[in-house]
Amino acid sequence: MTKKRPQTSAVPERMERPRLYVQLADHIARFIEAQGLSPGDRLPPERRLAAELGVSRATLSRALVALEVQGMVEVQHGNGAVVLAPALRETPVDPALSLAERDPMELARAREAIMAGLARSAAAHPDRSLRLALLDADGRPVRFSDTWPCVRRLAGASLLADLDDLLSEAAPLDDARVSGERLTALARAVVIGDADAAAAACASLLRV
Repeated sequence: MTKKRPQTSAVPERMERPRLYVQLADHIARFIEAQGLSPGDRLPPERRLAAELGVSRATLSRALVALEVQGMVEVQHGNGAVVLAPALRETPVDPALSLAERDPMELARAREAIMAGLARSAAAHPDRSLRLALLDADGRPVRFSDTWPCVRRLAGASLLADLDDLLSEAAPLDDARVSGERLTALARAVVIGDADAAAAACASLLRV
């Protein structure tokens, strides 16, 4: 009699695939190389480029930020992406992985600077009723993991938001690493529409 093999619940390890924006960044890098674009040349406007590539503008924006981190393009507000140094990479590189190798203090300071810009934009949001959502019944923010997404939504989509995404992937934060005093100052400044105070509250916000 042939013995039956014991059943097992083991499955192969999940195959890691580059995220869409990483694949897109590599595709654009190859386009730059194939077209022979030189430093100073401009890529098509984002709206047109996103439509031709069949991706959302948010995904395209993240791909351009990835290329900017690699030093291949410079994203200029109102002017689109300008080629700096075309270079073809054999494999796509996730900029978040490169950033993760940087000094934690350096990452924290860089993110605080980006957060300050987003806080300014959030404080300028015209609808104060939405800004009030940052505070609880006692007039305090609940925690960073709840407060910061609200600030991001108030600030709207921008290059700063994409850079904040990259840094948050490289150095994830938990609520314990955020100064509660600074977080309260940030939330209250955004609620009253004080852009300067909101930006100032981001200094030393992260405990490293």
